[in-house]
Amino acid sequence: MINAAVIGLGWWGRYIITSLQGKSDAIRFVRGADIDADASLGFAEEYGVRFSTDFADALGDDDVDAVILTTPHSLHEQQITQAAAAGKHVFSEKPLALTKAGAASAVAACQDAGLVLGIGHERRFEPALLEIKNLIDSGRLGTIQHVEANFSHDSLAEVKAGDWRAAAAESPAAAMTGMGIHLTDSFIQMLGPIIEVHALTTTGVTECESGDLVSAHVKFKSGATGSFSSLLATPFFMRFHVFGSEGWAEARDTVRPEQVGVTHLSTRLKGGEVEVRDVASIDTVRVNIEAFATAIEGGAAYPITMKDMAHNIAVLEAITRSSETGKPIKV
Repeated sequence: MINAAVIGLGWWGRYIITSLQGKSDAIRFVRGADIDADASLGFAEEYGVRFSTDFADALGDDDVDAVILTTPHSLHEQQITQAAAAGKHVFSEKPLALTKAGAASAVAACQDAGLVLGIGHERRFEPALLEIKNLIDSGRLGTIQHVEANFSHDSLAEVKAGDWRAAAAESPAAAMTGMGIHLTDSFIQMLGPIIEVHALTTTGVTECESGDLVSAHVKFKSGATGSFSSLLATPFFMRFHVFGSEGWAEARDTVRPEQVGVTHLSTRLKGGEVEVRDVASIDTVRVNIEAFATAIEGGAAYPITMKDMAHNIAVLEAITRSSETGKPIKV
């Protein structure tokens, strides 16, 4: 059983604790930290978590094996480096960092210290997407030519100016850090490295400084292309569609990644009919964190490589630059 500290007890940090505390055989939370004691102390006490306002208290606690970061994006690189220096394994909510250089620094800190680094990309664990990956890897879809995706929701639509999540410095390229970065991670998982991006953003519905919507085209090293979009102000929608020379496959989710429901999986192979079936979804947030804990204990290796984590941030930085300049950017 891994003992962990959750750093940042806002809505997402609280979700992680309520989802796993007392329910997981892999991890438990023994510490929590947040700069707002008035808002957080009662919650921490309710879940049996020792509380402080200082990140250093968790790093100096010998009972803490790992830290889970649910803090503002711009803090991740420094906090990962500090945790690694203290010998703590790190699970960071996405994005890992905001720049390619920052991601490289965070990854190097954990690699050099021999520590496990986890990342909040839950879509890697979705049963329907894993089925699509198996179709790709088995060759049943033939040569993969194109991928399309959308991940949108309105959970952050009411974020007000002045909130850190609305700041362009924390959340560049509109919905990219909230949703789009999950799609680029899935792109990398399915089709490999991305070498070029061209992105657009629009503004006018929310108070988020960098925009309400991001739409991007990408080119993969393999020669395949991709496109995706994410909106901050529309009801939940999630779709992932891969096109190959011998067939295609599409997943349409009915619930968010942390919820239990069904995903509609459609496939069509060359010469065949469309086949549609429902695949049960799972709480992939919990599965991801438990995979992190298992890797710390010496079990199965954590399934998201540090190389992929760093590459996704290089893609994020390129998309940010493209949305600002209106030009295609090499990754």
